[in-house]
Amino acid sequence: MRFAWIDLREVPRPQLQAVVDAAVHSRMAGVVATDAELLGTLPPTVTRVLVTGAAGTAAAKKSGDKEVKGPGGAKDANLPSGKGSSPAGAGTATGTVGGTAAGIDLLLRRFGTQEELDALAAGNRAAGGPGGTDGTPAAGFIDVRDDRTLTLSCAGAMALPYTVIHFADPTKIPLEIVLAAAESAEGKLVTVVDGLEEAAIVFDVLERGSDGILFTPRSADEVFALARLLEATTPQLELSTLTVESIRHVGLGDRVCVDTCSHFEEDEGILVGSYSSGFVLCCSETHPLPYMPTRPFRVNAGALHSYTLGPDNRTSYLSEVGSGSVLLGVGADGRTRRVVVGRAKLESRPLLEIRTHAEDGRLVSLTVQDDWHVRVLGPGGKVLNVTELRTGDELLGYLATDKRHVGLPIGEFCKEV
Repeated sequence: MRFAWIDLREVPRPQLQAVVDAAVHSRMAGVVATDAELLGTLPPTVTRVLVTGAAGTAAAKKSGDKEVKGPGGAKDANLPSGKGSSPAGAGTATGTVGGTAAGIDLLLRRFGTQEELDALAAGNRAAGGPGGTDGTPAAGFIDVRDDRTLTLSCAGAMALPYTVIHFADPTKIPLEIVLAAAESAEGKLVTVVDGLEEAAIVFDVLERGSDGILFTPRSADEVFALARLLEATTPQLELSTLTVESIRHVGLGDRVCVDTCSHFEEDEGILVGSYSSGFVLCCSETHPLPYMPTRPFRVNAGALHSYTLGPDNRTSYLSEVGSGSVLLGVGADGRTRRVVVGRAKLESRPLLEIRTHAEDGRLVSLTVQDDWHVRVLGPGGKVLNVTELRTGDELLGYLATDKRHVGLPIGEFCKEV
């Protein structure tokens, strides 16, 4: 499960307490600071990470930057490794006794050489192993700027419980390399990000993304926005069996093909319906067709007026769908994922109305292009050509419990016919 640590070291002082309160309230996984006394006030539900030595800040200081006073501690430890830096593990944290303090769960220490990494790993083994010292475990911080530090970061991800990495360049290729190298590692990878937009990108790299992020918010609002990002998952849907009542040729109209940026599986499509209370699972063009190649990114979705289901239980009209829109890709087993729309194609075609009913008698209607190559899915992912449907055939669909206003669920009287 992905997580976030909140870095307090560069939070504006007037915002500090509000940010701390927001981090606790929104159940952020961890808080990072150089002030042990501040960390000691936090509840044990938060991983309290004390920066020691010259661990870098989320602001990713460049070589030559000076130490600055920061509200998250007496002195922000932002010197890069090298000339002028403290050795790995040297204490710049405040409020410690003997290098550690009560209420500290994890130490964050910079490493820049293999020897420093080996020392961190050995210290963790001594602290947690048989006959160990019961010391506070240490995570490592590394600034990746070249091939040497990239290789070292991969080694850190394999050896440490947490490896915090700042990537100096905007490309995500180095992150991909670390993720691949650490695929079998038990430890967690934490990537420094400079904003919510980058956080969303980092969580999607190589489909699995970084385990966690280190983020410096400017206000409590950004903490809550990050919490919403972390919770942004797509649900498992309980699909229903719909029985075909009638099929009717309704004449010329406008229908929409939705071309996504994703390759659909053979049992995937999107949910489309004439009424907001019920949808039919329209099949993607992943199955061979005569006269044309497959287009596994496309769903021939339906008439312009139709609803389609997106993330967060929100619907859109097909007329509203366009480049950059986000919809739910849905499998025959009810699994879902976000799919981004690359374009929507509106064209005039003969249309076919399919009327079905659910077990509870609810009417579910779908209007699609009147052509054999348009398909919907039945139970078990069975592919059904719409022009060959007959009364009594079974389709897969989804029954919504909410009425809709501008796509949002609402508890009001609304009858659609």
